[in-house]
Amino acid sequence: MKLSLRQKLFLSIFGATAMALLSVFFFVYWSINYGFFEYLNQIEQSRLEQLGMRLSTLYAQSKSWQFLKDSPEMFYQLLENINNNQQSLQFPPRPHLPFPPFVVLDRDKNPVVGDSSDIKNLKCKPIFYEQEIIGYIGIRSPKHFLSPPQIDFLKKQKTALLIIVASVLLFVGIFSISISKYLIYPLKEMAKATNKITSGNYSARVSVSSADEIGKLAKNFNEMALALEKNEKARRQWIADISHEIRTPVTILRGEVEAIIDGIRPLNLETINSIHNEILRLNRLVEDLYQLAISDIGTLNYHKEKIDLKDLLIKSVQTYFQEFNKKNIKIRIEVAQEPVNIYADKERMQQLLSNLFDNSLKYTNSGGQLIIRLVLDKKQTTIEFEDSEPGIREEELNKIFERFYRVEISRSRKTGGSGLGLAICKNIVEAHGGTISAFPSSMGGVLIKIILPQNEL
Repeated sequence: MKLSLRQKLFLSIFGATAMALLSVFFFVYWSINYGFFEYLNQIEQSRLEQLGMRLSTLYAQSKSWQFLKDSPEMFYQLLENINNNQQSLQFPPRPHLPFPPFVVLDRDKNPVVGDSSDIKNLKCKPIFYEQEIIGYIGIRSPKHFLSPPQIDFLKKQKTALLIIVASVLLFVGIFSISISKYLIYPLKEMAKATNKITSGNYSARVSVSSADEIGKLAKNFNEMALALEKNEKARRQWIADISHEIRTPVTILRGEVEAIIDGIRPLNLETINSIHNEILRLNRLVEDLYQLAISDIGTLNYHKEKIDLKDLLIKSVQTYFQEFNKKNIKIRIEVAQEPVNIYADKERMQQLLSNLFDNSLKYTNSGGQLIIRLVLDKKQTTIEFEDSEPGIREEELNKIFERFYRVEISRSRKTGGSGLGLAICKNIVEAHGGTISAFPSSMGGVLIKIILPQNEL
């Protein structure tokens, strides 16, 4: 039979408490018996002392124990006199009564008077006369001579103890049911919310009502649900953006081809170049999507090795110099004289720099400026691309690394941007254990700052 978590929790609490209570019950039960009998034994020990002295005096009169063997009633009367604090040794005749718990033995430990059925377990004390042992006075275990009131007292104590333990167990059972229900409730709520998320309802949340481990679990669950909700929205937006981005060049291509077929537009070099440009744009978009997709799923291979980032940067500047010169954008490089060696994938670093150059080339106004800084210290390498106008509002700076995000959509259409370049840059930087962020530029544009850790070379 499979037990639910609530049942397991109930059995754990109730079982542990029940074991503790039963242990206490048996200990107290034993303590009552032992303590009560010990108390009776101490009382009888004082009587034992007095009885020994009286017997020694009686023994002196006849120099033997024959008087007790002949008249056992004398022994009983002697005990009664001790109980009544009487000093007289005159024993009037009395009817035969049951023997008390005391037993008198001679010097050879043979029974004289009293119940001798359990001599081996007797606690004996010697009786002296003229400094010689003349016999022994023993006492049986108190459990053999309990009076009806004493038996009733013990019974009441044990019954009261049993009632107390049973009442506490009942209370613990009710408490265990309540506390297990209380503790399991948040988990049940999380189970319900999990089922909702499984069915596609990512807005499901659970209430955080405590600061303990369950409260932390509920908080983490809500954070996970929020992340899933954001990812789902991003996925839907991603699909919508991809559809939109692909539809635009395909629509243009379709229009161009249909115009040629209908004879509206002649098939000349200008038309072919227009179609070719749209095909190139579509190819760049598909390639960017492919690079981003394989980076997301972790299949983008990184072959890290020792590379000179300074040399790679200078070669990239030389590659893009003519394009920047056509837009009259000045490039200034601020790097150290010595090589800047890092442990990275050379091809991906080249792709990173190319995307950054493409971004500055497309979105920097003609006649502007681009400043590139490369700084190396013991712990990290910093790359900065700072360009001139136009700038971006501060609240949009962190969004430029999102897929298909554009500050001005129409502007990207003219420049041919897919909105994926900086997203790919972010994936490459993070794959190298670094960070990429954007800040307002002192020249009115955007400052993109990349920090890469100095791993083992």
